[in-house]
Amino acid sequence: MILTILGCGTSTGVPIISCPCTVCRSKDPKNKRLRAAAWVQTRGKSILIDTSVDLRAQALRGKIFHVDGVIYTHPHADHIFGIDELRTYNFIQKKRIPVFGNAWTCTELRAKFEYIFSPKGPSEGGGVAQLDLQEISGKSQSFDVAGISVIPLPVSHGSKECLGYRIDSVAYVTDCSYIPDSTFERMQGLAVLVLDCLRIEGHGTHLNLDQALEIAARVKAKKTFFTHMGHDFDYAKTNRKLPKGIQLAYDGLRIKTRTS
Repeated sequence: MILTILGCGTSTGVPIISCPCTVCRSKDPKNKRLRAAAWVQTRGKSILIDTSVDLRAQALRGKIFHVDGVIYTHPHADHIFGIDELRTYNFIQKKRIPVFGNAWTCTELRAKFEYIFSPKGPSEGGGVAQLDLQEISGKSQSFDVAGISVIPLPVSHGSKECLGYRIDSVAYVTDCSYIPDSTFERMQGLAVLVLDCLRIEGHGTHLNLDQALEIAARVKAKKTFFTHMGHDFDYAKTNRKLPKGIQLAYDGLRIKTRTS
C-alpha cells in the first residue's frame, strides 16, 4: 500500500499570497504546500481522499492515471473544489465514479454542485463529472470502496463532524479539533498516522502543534506525519525539534506499508 500526500497545506496554501515571512519566501520545495489531499494505492485500486482545489496540479505531478473512488473528509472548499477534475477520469475510464461522505458532506456537495448531483437537463459544453454519491455514517464499522475496506474515523472539526479514514494500518485524519475515545479505539495498532496540525498557536477548529503531539503520543503509531499546515512550520527546522517517529509531511511524500 502506498499513501501519497498530494498536498499538506492549509486552505490558503503555502506560500500565502503576498506574505513576506521566511517560510513563504523559502526556496525549499518542502515548504511549498498545496491544499490538503491524499491518494491511496492498494491491491491494484486507486482511491482519492478529497478533491482539493489543487487537484489538477496534484494529479499531473503524482501521475494519477486512474481513480476507482473518492472518500471525502468534509465539504469545506479547499477539500472539494477540485471535483470537476474527476470528469477527466470519466472520459478515460468510460464509467461513473463512486464518491463517499457523511451526511454533512453529502448535503453540501448536492447544494454546491447541483449540476453534478441533481442535473435539470442534459449538460452543455465540456461535460459534467459522472459521480455516484453515497452517504456513509461515522458509526459504521467499515464500508467498501472498489473492494477495499475503509474504516471511518469520526472527529470534531469545531462544531461539525469530519471523517478521517483508516485503511489497513494507515490512518488519515485532517481538519480536526477533537478526537473522541471511540475513534481512538479504531486507531489502535497503526503503522502510520497522518494528522492535522495547523499552526503553533491554538485554533478553534484545528489541532495546534502541542495538541497534535499529544494525540500522536496517545495513538503510538510507528510513524506519524503532520499535515494541513500553515506557514508557521519550516520543514527542516521544525523536523529537527520533533520527537522520534514524528515528522512533517510534504507534498509528494510517498508512504509505503505492508497490507494485512
